Amino acid sequence: MDDVDRLYPGHSFYLEDKKMKLSESTNVAMPVRNLISIIAAVSIGVWAFFGLQEKLNKHSTKLEIMGKDLVMNSEFRIKWPRGLLGSLPADSEQFMLIEELYKQTDKQQERIDDMLHNDVNIQALEKAVDKLQKDVEKLKDKQRTFSNGNGND
Repeated sequence: MDDVDRLYPGHSFYLEDKKMKLSESTNVAMPVRNLISIIAAVSIGVWAFFGLQEKLNKHSTKLEIMGKDLVMNSEFRIKWPRGLLGSLPADSEQFMLIEELYKQTDKQQERIDDMLHNDVNIQALEKAVDKLQKDVEKLKDKQRTFSNGNGND
């Protein structure tokens, strides 16, 4: 004990002689300020622990939800272009309009093809009309010469 007396002069530590006995009826003398400080420190510690626990739970839940969304997004990203998830009503309407446009285009193409045949026919008829006009002119010339008295030729 000499070392303790030398380190802390003026204080005497004689714990060997005094044994502390605790029981349910043991009174503890403590300043109220210290008791309130201990209670406040424990309360803050408990509050901080449960605050951290709550934050961890929120983040864990958010991660699980994001993971499920990621799986659903990946599934959507793969299956939608392949047409495995159906189509939107607007897409179906567009497909019907495109089909109708194809039908109209086919009809117009048929009419254009028919017009090409008409062009050939028109050219042939123009040649025939030209020949007929020449023949009519020849006949008129013959009629004129016949009427003028040169009918013996």
